[in-house]
Amino acid sequence: MALTTILVATALGTALGTASPVRADDPPFVGWTQATPPLADAYRPSSADECAAGRPSCVQTTIRRMSRRFAPLAEACNHNAVFSLAYLRTTQEYARAAADPTFFQDVRFVNHEDAVFTKYYFSAYDAWAANRRAYVPVAWRIAFDAAATRQASGSGDLMLGMSAHVNRDLPFVLAAIGLVRPDGVSRKPDHDKVNVFLNRVVQPLIDEEAARFDPAMDDANTPYGLSYTALMQVLVTWRETAWRNAERLVNAPDKAARNRVAQQIEDYAATTARSLLADFQYTPPVTTTVARDHFCSIHHG
Repeated sequence: MALTTILVATALGTALGTASPVRADDPPFVGWTQATPPLADAYRPSSADECAAGRPSCVQTTIRRMSRRFAPLAEACNHNAVFSLAYLRTTQEYARAAADPTFFQDVRFVNHEDAVFTKYYFSAYDAWAANRRAYVPVAWRIAFDAAATRQASGSGDLMLGMSAHVNRDLPFVLAAIGLVRPDGVSRKPDHDKVNVFLNRVVQPLIDEEAARFDPAMDDANTPYGLSYTALMQVLVTWRETAWRNAERLVNAPDKAARNRVAQQIEDYAATTARSLLADFQYTPPVTTTVARDHFCSIHHG
């Protein structure tokens, strides 16, 4: 497994000017305008809308929506179930962290961020499922297509989903909802605090994914397994890069410059997705999806 290589490439990609261009068959996708939430998604603490106001009930609503989406994917042994489960378990762990009044500095704002972040994933998946491919960011298109055609291992499906959501979606979300509080204080401490609860959920998540969908996922000695340490190292680096790219969006002097940064983010996320797919792709007849799908059918059929 080439996670070390991916980690190094991610760190180097922070500059993004070195990101590889999109392939000829991938049309440019500038996501800033499309990614900015509508007014209804703006943070408004006094709003009657539970998510616009960042109320705890919004997190529970999000979890219920995730659960409803995950269940049919799991029953069908759809390879998209791997990331769907990961996002569900992560959000459930977030709810536990958010219930601790000492964990975040501004928990209601982070509740709001959680809801907006989730909508980016839902929107990308719904557009892909409806075959509205022009509205699906390239990184997500690669991830969803790989799952639909059963090209990648369970670890690959997990990494592709995480990368698309963090490397592509997160910079736009952070830039859209704001990097500083009204008093000018940075929201970076709460952003970094997310890594704490992610650290709690990663190992149980890998174990559950292996028990339900792909038993090779927790075997770090194979090319298709994930170790807890490697995954956390990559994830933390991706999240740091996302924050820096959000800063680049916010600090762009005009619309043209902002769109250039946005396109660089799209290109970087797409390039990372292609690298991940190459690393985790099955190579028939040596490795195939057959054993994994049979295993899943036993547990979910």
